[in-house]
Amino acid sequence: MKKELSYCFVFILLGINSYTFSQKKELSLKDAVLGQYRTFGPDRVYGFEWLDGDAYTFLSKNYQTLYKSSALSKKDEEWITIQQVNEVLNSELTSFAGMTWKSAFQFYLNDGSNYYMYDTKAKKGKLLQGLEKEAENHLLHEQTESIAFTVGNNVYAQMADGKKHIITNNTDKNIVSGQSIARNEFGISGGLFWSNSGNLLAFYQKDESEVHDYPLLDISQTPGVLQTIKYPMAGQTSEKPTVGIFNFSSNKTIYIHPKGAEDDYLTNLAFTPDDKYILLAEVNRGQNHMWLNLYDAVTGKFIRTLFEESNDKWVEPEHPAFFPSKKSNNFIWISEKDGFNNLYYYDFSGKLIRQLTANKFVVKDIVDVSEDGKNVFYSATGPNAMNTLFYSVNLATGAQSLLTKVDGTHDFSLSKNGVYFLDTYSSHTIAYRSEIFSLKGKSLKVVLQSYDKLGDVQIGTSEIKVLDGVSTLYSRLIKPSNFDSSKKYPVFVYVYGGPHAQMVTNSWLDGANLWMYWMAEQGYLVFTLDGRGSGYRGFADESQIHRQLGMVEMEDQLRGVSYIKTLPFVDTNRLAVHGWSFGGFMTTSFMLRQPGVFQVGVAGGPVTDWKYYEIMYGERYMDRPEENPKGYEASCLMTHAANLKGNLLLIHGTVDDVVVMQHNYALVKKFVELGIQMDFFPYPMHKHNVMGKDRVHLMEKVLNYVIENNK
Repeated sequence: MKKELSYCFVFILLGINSYTFSQKKELSLKDAVLGQYRTFGPDRVYGFEWLDGDAYTFLSKNYQTLYKSSALSKKDEEWITIQQVNEVLNSELTSFAGMTWKSAFQFYLNDGSNYYMYDTKAKKGKLLQGLEKEAENHLLHEQTESIAFTVGNNVYAQMADGKKHIITNNTDKNIVSGQSIARNEFGISGGLFWSNSGNLLAFYQKDESEVHDYPLLDISQTPGVLQTIKYPMAGQTSEKPTVGIFNFSSNKTIYIHPKGAEDDYLTNLAFTPDDKYILLAEVNRGQNHMWLNLYDAVTGKFIRTLFEESNDKWVEPEHPAFFPSKKSNNFIWISEKDGFNNLYYYDFSGKLIRQLTANKFVVKDIVDVSEDGKNVFYSATGPNAMNTLFYSVNLATGAQSLLTKVDGTHDFSLSKNGVYFLDTYSSHTIAYRSEIFSLKGKSLKVVLQSYDKLGDVQIGTSEIKVLDGVSTLYSRLIKPSNFDSSKKYPVFVYVYGGPHAQMVTNSWLDGANLWMYWMAEQGYLVFTLDGRGSGYRGFADESQIHRQLGMVEMEDQLRGVSYIKTLPFVDTNRLAVHGWSFGGFMTTSFMLRQPGVFQVGVAGGPVTDWKYYEIMYGERYMDRPEENPKGYEASCLMTHAANLKGNLLLIHGTVDDVVVMQHNYALVKKFVELGIQMDFFPYPMHKHNVMGKDRVHLMEKVLNYVIENNK
């Protein structure tokens, strides 16, 4: 990702000299939208799993054949097919997708309702569990082979002997158990948590009885039917969370409630290795104070607060406590209290043993620990925020080592004996490479080096530019294949600009969508920039958006526009902008608050007034409307609607449950009141984004609108 994106390098590395570049295929928009990770995606290693020692398995591209190999072997062995498994199990499994290993020779499979175990040594297997079709959110406890799940708003568990436990029996639909809470913020992605032994099951429960019912129209029925969702908007009444813990020995459930206000957030749940306690982060509704609390897992009794964190902007814990040893309740906590996510090692009383890392870059996640418990492995950006690299750190000394030496976006898998690791990555110049190393850094085996399948397609190049100034900004400029520096080109700016997102990465295609290369072939330059507020920049950069969404983000995007305008081959009178969600907010903000910068804008699913957005995200960045009236007014796009210049197309999915359609309706209404013409296009029965085959229609709508109106 340093200079130019070259698509011929892999052929040189592989010694394929017979390839000819004279006749390249023309990329269609449909192929660009649907084929990025299918037709044109680099070959990959699928389903890689370490077994014992140096052995590992992987799957065929269609997930129907299981292969076996080792770090020290050059040969791959076809081990078993899904057809052979079906013959033994009398099942109808379509693939090995979702398989998990119980041991070096036994694995679990499921088809969504039925769970199986297969023994590769004995070539025998069995049906473990059969769940009702209505069951959702399945969570298998591999040691006991029990399965927790939800049906509707309630939690159930089915044991290996077939016994079924009704854990909750809520008849009130406002009480939701076993599902994720806080609208998936704070790293929450599920609502069920097995203890290590499987004797306890923790689950989130939320009381939504005072949360507003929001209507969505289902037009698939005659007549149409209103479906309601619970949507707590900024400043309004929020859900009330609790954590339930079901004890399979006593057949009883106890509940943990927030220590503070009843609408505080309960996040980052973790059982201690001995199963006696639960660590739970409580965040106040203002999201500027966090308490890491310890509870008795059997009685639910509050034991103590291990430590607190506060910040006048926000505190956002996203990772549960990590226990490096199964024999100790000492734990590692990820915090950005010193300005960047770093690792802190605590004893069970909450006393800091050691700050393990003090990096001036962002730790992303803890991924593993060595077999002896002495070294922890984690992902981080490293000094270049576009990278994802992997490091190890020693618990006793804090000494850390970079394991992935090549710049790029890496994935990492440590062998069970801690001797080897698989390093899989792509970069500006590498489509995909998967390689096995010893932990000492010696390369042992290239598992796969993929050629770039876009090598025979007529597409242009991508350039990365770092803009310095108030903050370091990473940008990407895509040029057409027939680029001529003596000509003048219109520019298409793709923007997101919001928290947690990163558009420009050191990865295949530099993080771009393939349709952007199609747009370049239509005679455009396609530009994207990650500014302040975007992900993996550190708290100082990211928190500048607090209470003023759209302000510094727009300043940075305008710096990008100023840079573009200095390029001699840019037609400064033909600039267009497009974005979705937060990018839709940014697009519309440009057209209304900076009229004339862009001649055309296409905004998908835009936030138009932050008071219409949900509590958890909205109040973190903007506080409540009554606490920040000037900030809400300044960012409200209806306030600036009279300023529209140029052509604006607004797009929205009609059953969007993330950015509800009220945002676009309110802005369209304001335009009508002002007598201002603009364009609006709904996507019936699509949610927050238009996916599947209809995405081709969406991108045709977006890009053709730009081409037709930016003349």
